[in-house]
Amino acid sequence: MNYHWNWGIFWELSPDASGTYLQTLFNGLRWTLATGFTAWVIALALGLVIGTVRTTPLVWAVRLGNAYVELFRNIPLLVQMFLWFFVVPELLPTSLGSWLKQLPNSSFWTAVVALAFFTSARVAELVRAGIGSLPRGQMAASTALGMTLPQTYRHVLLPMAVRIVLPPLTSEFLNILKNTAVALTIGLMELTASTRSMQEFSFQIFEAFSAATLIYLVVNGIVVLAMRGLERWVAVPGYIGGRSS
Repeated sequence: MNYHWNWGIFWELSPDASGTYLQTLFNGLRWTLATGFTAWVIALALGLVIGTVRTTPLVWAVRLGNAYVELFRNIPLLVQMFLWFFVVPELLPTSLGSWLKQLPNSSFWTAVVALAFFTSARVAELVRAGIGSLPRGQMAASTALGMTLPQTYRHVLLPMAVRIVLPPLTSEFLNILKNTAVALTIGLMELTASTRSMQEFSFQIFEAFSAATLIYLVVNGIVVLAMRGLERWVAVPGYIGGRSS
């Protein structure tokens, strides 16, 4: 293959004169991180609540939680992204729909909402499985100590369940960072979109996507190391990955 490699392209001025191509990629990275972290905070909060509700004795709440999970887990993320961006504003009252369309950085907020709901359903399933894997005796012991149901979940079940599901939660965190790439379809200039822009203007496709690959690997590697450190920090000695004394 007769391809002219040009690694100096990253220090050349981009066509929009906003900076070099390298700065373009880092601007995309900032949008990727902002979108991923914001969506993750929302997804984690929703997932914890919905996953917990699905293990309670409240039948109506369990059914509502199950419906939520099946709805957002079984519709492809790309379809959800399009629904939130193109369809939802049209279904709302005209004034509200127009406000959403004219919202500054509307593609960013749409991506956050879509990613948050999509990922929260997956987090909820992890939390439900984590609570379900705990010995039933913990609930009985909490009741015998006079704890109410909310106190049992807050002080006994959830702290242990979260420790169990930390590894799969790490995977979901990595997924939400990678899934931000889908937002390029609604105009968000995150890392993948910035990379495509660079290769379209410079025609240096291999350099552009090699750089993007390296950036994704570095970011995800940092997340993995941080989460492993968190796992060691919260581990209970002699239980769930903790070392016996």
